[in-house]
Amino acid sequence: MISKQQQKYVQSLHNKKYRTEYGKFLVEGEKAILEILNSEFEIENIFCTEIFKEKLADKSKYKNIVVCKEPEIESISTFKTNQTGVAVVNQRNESPNTQTTNSQIILILDGIKDPGNLGTIIRLADWYGIGHVYCSNDTVEFYNPKVIAATMGSFIRVNAHYVELENYIKKLNLPIYGAFLGGKNIHSFPFEKPFGLVIGSESHGISPEIEKIITQKITIPRIGSAESLNAGVATGIILDNIFREI
Repeated sequence: MISKQQQKYVQSLHNKKYRTEYGKFLVEGEKAILEILNSEFEIENIFCTEIFKEKLADKSKYKNIVVCKEPEIESISTFKTNQTGVAVVNQRNESPNTQTTNSQIILILDGIKDPGNLGTIIRLADWYGIGHVYCSNDTVEFYNPKVIAATMGSFIRVNAHYVELENYIKKLNLPIYGAFLGGKNIHSFPFEKPFGLVIGSESHGISPEIEKIITQKITIPRIGSAESLNAGVATGIILDNIFREI
């Protein structure tokens, strides 16, 4: 049974202020909790049903398990329905100077506001073997529960670094390609590796200060009449075209 103090503590982690203050975040649902058990993340507590606890029985190093009833789990979860469990996990200590590994692409996000889009982009980075994503400080928080859920577990393998974007890009000393509605057609554009790829916000695109330091604007050619693509979809299309050449 979860105590009132524990309930209040976990519920506070729904809020960015307290996630930042405590250096914790929530992982919710059976699949995500089982996956994080095999990662380098440190787990503080798992609040779960008796049935789910039995699935954790062979993971003896995780002793801080609190058995709860389903309504108790739902009361501390950010999900509308969660009948399995919630884990409280320590955030990673990230270094903004860490360079990408096993990739010739530095994925840079400028003002992504939608948690679902950031989660999708993290998942895409994982799919294409990009281990690090560099975000402007006004990009939605990596540990937002909706971001974590949208990554479908990829947050375990991809690091997000929040940086002062203009200075960071200038220091890269690499070609920087930016996604715009008007630019060179990605189907025929010769990407010069290594390079940085900038994806802009859903509503405003790449910010004016970053646009000034873009080496080349690139675009996904539009065949139909749709006004635009969301940031997650656009990132997937661009990355797939890039990796066809590698």
